[in-house]
Amino acid sequence: MGEVVMTPRASFAPLVERYFGQRLITQKQASAHTIASYRDTFRLFLQFTRKRTGKSPSELEFSDIDVDLIEAFLTDLEKCRGISARSRNLRLSALRSFFRFALYFEPAHAGRIQQILAIPAKRYDRTLVGFLTRPEVESLLAVPDCRTWNGRRDHALLLLAFQTGMRLSEITGLRRLDVQLDTGAHVRCLGKGRKERCTPLAAKTVRELKAWMKEPVPSDCEFLFPTVHGRRMSADAVQCLLAKYTAIARQTCLSLRNKRVSPHVARHTAAMELLQAGVDLSIIALWLGHESIETTQKYLDANIALKEAALAKTVPLNTRISRFRPDDRLLQFLNGL
Repeated sequence: MGEVVMTPRASFAPLVERYFGQRLITQKQASAHTIASYRDTFRLFLQFTRKRTGKSPSELEFSDIDVDLIEAFLTDLEKCRGISARSRNLRLSALRSFFRFALYFEPAHAGRIQQILAIPAKRYDRTLVGFLTRPEVESLLAVPDCRTWNGRRDHALLLLAFQTGMRLSEITGLRRLDVQLDTGAHVRCLGKGRKERCTPLAAKTVRELKAWMKEPVPSDCEFLFPTVHGRRMSADAVQCLLAKYTAIARQTCLSLRNKRVSPHVARHTAAMELLQAGVDLSIIALWLGHESIETTQKYLDANIALKEAALAKTVPLNTRISRFRPDDRLLQFLNGL
């Protein structure tokens, strides 16, 4: 009889700790947002695995993890937690990143790992980006009660969000030292992928921020938009205040009733303002901190005004196409240059 080849046992927990400590934090120097997203993925996965296998996360062996378990986890996220296909793909991306790392340390499990890496991302409908019109933005900005400290903070925060298109995590992480309000006024932030960028500020935003930065805050507070206790605002806090102001604005601005308003919609709105002003896509990509101009293309897809302008330049069907002839000798000369 031939020998039975036994796959060596390997503990799962130490490799996860090594992945976060060595790979993400030390080698890749991943952003806090990326680390938090990947951490949440593993929390969900390990909770699911505990129910499925009966083993605590620290007791798991690498051989306990296979493609069936991963696919069952992804299905559970969609059916029980109701997440979208896009969110499912983000969770899968985090797991793929770990198993690509694990491949170097567990070659005995290469076949199992390759099966997991081959799990495809789920396709989904790509809807047009949502954005607000100028009257809708003004209606929203008129809601915060600027007679109160919270209202003045919220008004300045929303104005900065709609003008700069900064991500929610970038705005809540802004420090007072990140803002330059003198000549060449701008705000500096560390964005996605640990890329630092500067965004110029409009005159109205500069006036608002100058007034806001004179407001009393705790002496040890370094954040531009802190809580009343001087701490960094959470993403949930900003989303809640925006939802509150949107509900009030909808009472007078009827068009807002048919739109979903979120911090990311403010980012889309800033991009559409630039696009409608004739700013080139490559500049908008730099403005928003996009890795590729292909990401910025979605704003061009959603801009109906540009498509209407293109339509106006076309010749209607069943219309004779005539050759342009200058009606003046001087115009003919200039067109020939």
